[in-house]
Amino acid sequence: MALMTEIRAQHELRPYKKIRGKILQTNTTKAKLKAGETVLGCFIRYPSPGITEFVAWQGWDFLVFDAEHGTISPDQCESMVRAAELRGVTPLARATTNQAHTILRFMDVGVQGVVVPRVDTAADAEVVLQSVKYQPRGMRGLAGVRAADYGQTMSFGEYIRKANEESLVIVQIETEQAVDQIEDYLTVPDIDVIFIGPTDLSNSLGFPGQKDHPKVQAAVNKVIDAVTKTDIALGIFVGNAPAALEWKARGARFIAIGLEGLLKPACRDYLQAVREE
Repeated sequence: MALMTEIRAQHELRPYKKIRGKILQTNTTKAKLKAGETVLGCFIRYPSPGITEFVAWQGWDFLVFDAEHGTISPDQCESMVRAAELRGVTPLARATTNQAHTILRFMDVGVQGVVVPRVDTAADAEVVLQSVKYQPRGMRGLAGVRAADYGQTMSFGEYIRKANEESLVIVQIETEQAVDQIEDYLTVPDIDVIFIGPTDLSNSLGFPGQKDHPKVQAAVNKVIDAVTKTDIALGIFVGNAPAALEWKARGARFIAIGLEGLLKPACRDYLQAVREE
């Protein structure tokens, strides 16, 4: 009883101090893009903070936690964001669909931006912006969530200003309809990256998987020509380093590869070398 009384007394004497800290990591990926640099990232489809932390150790600019073609839920994404933050890598998420309530769930756990699939029109791109940004630019719902440090470090006003500055918006061009309207996308304020999806584009054009088909390449070139004349970064998903270098030469500045694209050749080279020996 005496011990509890002493502990209680010490606690009561301890002055309350409001926690002040750095709100949000600086979005280094966005800063590099604004400076005209090229950024490199990796898509991860598996809900694993451990894999995320290991991959982050390797020096990527950004990691994309892929909920569209992976099995990552918002609560799993939250732990992966923490792992990326430990190594100073920009955490992003690919949302499952272009809906405000879906994008909100991923933004609230602390990702610094979203990749949004099937953004077929400039109006769809504006929906993305409205979902990612707070007032006055957007209509994102506001709460004391993890992204806002649970309301512990800044006023909501300060947080909103910082969040709107740091959030990265990546829209995917994956259909014939989107390609036809590419010039309209360029009029939508605050898009950071226009990301070409050649595989889905080939499907939309009627040549599934034939990314080298002349009509698919013509569509891709139309997007490249339009985007590289602007300050918006051109984004692409590649399968290997030679492809990344090719796309870099074509003007892409947001270049991503999948974890599988890195693992497959490493595994096969190892097995072949050891078995042949």
